[in-house]
Amino acid sequence: MTLYPPVEPMLAQAAEVMPPVRPLGSGVAYEQKFDGYRALVFTPAGPGGRVLLQTRRGALVQGAFPDLAAAAEAQLPHGLVLDGELLVWDSEAGALSFEGLQRRAAARSRGAAALAARLPAYFVAFDVLQEDGQELLQLPYADRRARLENLFTEHALTAPWTLCPMTTDLAKAREWLDSWTDVSGVEGIVVKPQTSRYMPGHRGAWTKVRRRDTTEAVIGAFTGTLIRPQLLVLGRHDTGGRLRAVGRTVPLRPDAARQVAEHLAAAAPGHPWEGVRFSATWGSRDVLDTTLVHPALVAEVSADRAIDHGGVFRHPLRFQRLRLDVGLEDVPRFGEGPAAAAG
Repeated sequence: MTLYPPVEPMLAQAAEVMPPVRPLGSGVAYEQKFDGYRALVFTPAGPGGRVLLQTRRGALVQGAFPDLAAAAEAQLPHGLVLDGELLVWDSEAGALSFEGLQRRAAARSRGAAALAARLPAYFVAFDVLQEDGQELLQLPYADRRARLENLFTEHALTAPWTLCPMTTDLAKAREWLDSWTDVSGVEGIVVKPQTSRYMPGHRGAWTKVRRRDTTEAVIGAFTGTLIRPQLLVLGRHDTGGRLRAVGRTVPLRPDAARQVAEHLAAAAPGHPWEGVRFSATWGSRDVLDTTLVHPALVAEVSADRAIDHGGVFRHPLRFQRLRLDVGLEDVPRFGEGPAAAAG
């Protein structure tokens, strides 16, 4: 059976820590997790066909990524389906750019080629679902990985194709989680049983662990009431002294909500966020019903590594505690990322 889009990619469940080591003989593989768009690459069955690039939700976006489609036509064999992560390199910033990736994905064909010259696309392959027109979903991960590695070797694949780093050594995986996540675009580890077959749309066999760091931000607004706040909208000051929104927390636990409520004070006129609307989630058009507060309280939060170049956390933050011992001058500046400054 030949695979055609849309194919639902297999998904990973989130975990806070590395899962326990499985019994001897049922080993796992640890792959680096990149912060991009999940995508599948389909090469045609034979000459004359066209390359298709499918997103996680099933949309075909090869028109927005003509550079990657052309590279697939030139370098990849027919009848191939790869699963991986689509990334974009910002040549001006000298770093991977999620914002650039969004711009590329939204581009119409007329502007796509121009964007590709400045924001070239790359594909980090971590699975092969079809080879020579033969579907491989029932093969165990270890066999699919061996085929993927052989594909890169036989065809001497180089940029824009990258073989996802993988190890079976837990100590090495922990080192990656601690140190490699300092590299732009690497946000964690995905753990995969070596015996697992590929199950489209299934979540549970794979586990993703994102690195989280503790840091500080200023409470500028909240949802709910002064007596019972629900979630916090947080900010940091830029180099000009302006308070810029950097993210929101997940809903507060009852004990945390009580702690925060004891110290919140309604904002006076002239709050820097007057008239500002905050998205319910990163990139969403839905807005939060917020109340502004006097921006003098510092919150300690837990954040993952998904941060855009402007300094905004894309995923909700987790409130840890108030830092009544910390002044606004001790909070990292806007754009400084997750690094904690207060200690």
